Amino acid sequence: MSSSLLLVVACALVDPDGRVLLARRPEGKQHAGLWEFPGGKVEPGESPEQALTRELREELGIEPCEQCLQPFAFASEKLETGGHLLMPLYVCRRWDGFINPTEGQAIAWAKPDQFRDYAMPPADKPLAAELRDRLVGSRVG
Repeated sequence: MSSSLLLVVACALVDPDGRVLLARRPEGKQHAGLWEFPGGKVEPGESPEQALTRELREELGIEPCEQCLQPFAFASEKLETGGHLLMPLYVCRRWDGFINPTEGQAIAWAKPDQFRDYAMPPADKPLAAELRDRLVGSRVG
């Protein structure tokens, strides 16, 4: 089998009010203008948790508690290039620092039942639905 696997991690940062941070894809990137859970590619030699910690530091200027990254769900999607995307989603409720979008991207704090109001890339949609189903009305954590 010659198709390549692209491993990308994402995080649902959940604030004390149960809102989840969404970031808007910047112009010039694939899916520009769509809202996503922050994260990015896992580099060679990194664990998904290390990659997510690095991405959140680079993109948002925060330091997540690596032990606080709870595996939640994953998305699997065939890519137009012929490869395949695998994207685990983690939930994080504790981090150090204040969210500061370092790439100039717009951010929004949304309740899970408001996710339908945000256009999302294909891989984020099933994760948003799973978050909505499992987090609405629940105060787990």
